Amino acid sequence: MGSLNVNRSVSDQFYRYKMPRLIAKVEGKGNGIKTVIVNMVDIAKSLQRPATYPTKYFGCELGAQTQFDFKNDRYIVNGSHDAPKLQDLLDGFIKKFVLCPECDNPETHLIVHQKKQTITQHCIACGYQGPIDMRHKLTTFIVKNPPAKFTYVGQNPNVVGASITTPKDKDKEKHKSKRKTKEDSKDADNSPPPETETVRNEDDDDDWAVDTSEDAVAKRMEALTDGAKVITLNDDLEKTQQERLDIFYNFVKVKRKAEGKLDGCDKEFAAEADRLDIKDKSVLVLSELLFNENMKDQIKQYRILLLRFTHGNHKAQKYLLGGFELLVKMHSDSLMAKVPHILKTFYDSDILEEEIILDWARKISKKYVSKELSQEIHDKAAVFIKWLEEAEEEESSSGDEEEDVEVVYSDRPQQTVKNQGSKSIVSGSKNAEDGEDDLDIDAI
Repeated sequence: MGSLNVNRSVSDQFYRYKMPRLIAKVEGKGNGIKTVIVNMVDIAKSLQRPATYPTKYFGCELGAQTQFDFKNDRYIVNGSHDAPKLQDLLDGFIKKFVLCPECDNPETHLIVHQKKQTITQHCIACGYQGPIDMRHKLTTFIVKNPPAKFTYVGQNPNVVGASITTPKDKDKEKHKSKRKTKEDSKDADNSPPPETETVRNEDDDDDWAVDTSEDAVAKRMEALTDGAKVITLNDDLEKTQQERLDIFYNFVKVKRKAEGKLDGCDKEFAAEADRLDIKDKSVLVLSELLFNENMKDQIKQYRILLLRFTHGNHKAQKYLLGGFELLVKMHSDSLMAKVPHILKTFYDSDILEEEIILDWARKISKKYVSKELSQEIHDKAAVFIKWLEEAEEEESSSGDEEEDVEVVYSDRPQQTVKNQGSKSIVSGSKNAEDGEDDLDIDAI
């Protein structure tokens, strides 16, 4: 999938502000055709803007209606639009509503003044603060749906740059200073010459010293933005890939122990894998920690988590198949007979694409398990592979008028996956799952 510079006019490969490449998926036909921006949440997180803003911007630029499904993280623009076109439009959004007009830095935030119906942009990097051009249609939406306020150490973002001392306090301090100077000048005539000493202002201690205790460092880390945390913690990137995988393994393991489950942790795991630059291989770690002999049911349970890593990422899908082989090896007695059912569940849940499964089926590999065991797994999967190939042939011969539409990723709701249970290899029969050797291919 890869990443891009937030400011794509900057070609420096070491530019620290990155965002995921936009992935679009076209759904529906005729008047109901629509485009789903699959990874809009991740893109918005990189830009420090709500996901609704760039989606609504697309709608304004394309003259199309937009839909937001917050529960399933689906952001939709009506009509058929390809990913490169939307990526170019996203550059326009970034230029108008993210980049600082003074230093071109994306470390900015928006301040909405609802009474005045205006929006101000503030840059943390250079201190710039100025109004946003209110002529664009998106500004109306932003005013009605202001962003959540960011919290900075010791300051309110609405008054960034204001002095900590109020004007009244300043006047009092000036008055005290003048009065003290007069009193000191009167006493100077009657007092002996003072000994040479170093004058020290006790109030200056906090200004010149930095608290480096563990608690203080932890508090400062909590106050950092997500982007700054990634930059701060990048020392881990100097370690080997195996060491980074071990870090990710411990991260997931600790999370599971603390919360007792891994549901709803998909964004945290994806962010940690991105930080460690191991997103492709991290599915091997997840396979080990998520699955056991009940793998088929667990795939459905952790569907959203797995999609975070595999949608549009062919490398991750291939590694996931490797993890699947390792699981079959670990639980051979219970999983070997269920191999076609597990692959069908991966396929129905959109976690593994047809192309990747067929490519895996063509080659017996000893990368993860022995060649003999790999052959046995492939033999068990043959019934599903045959069904998949026949389905592909039927689809290609049907001459569907929509065959040229590129489907990058399908994020069907969980309910849809459940409804497809009647179409699975199991065919709704308990005996089919207990004795998979007697599978009826017509039941698929």
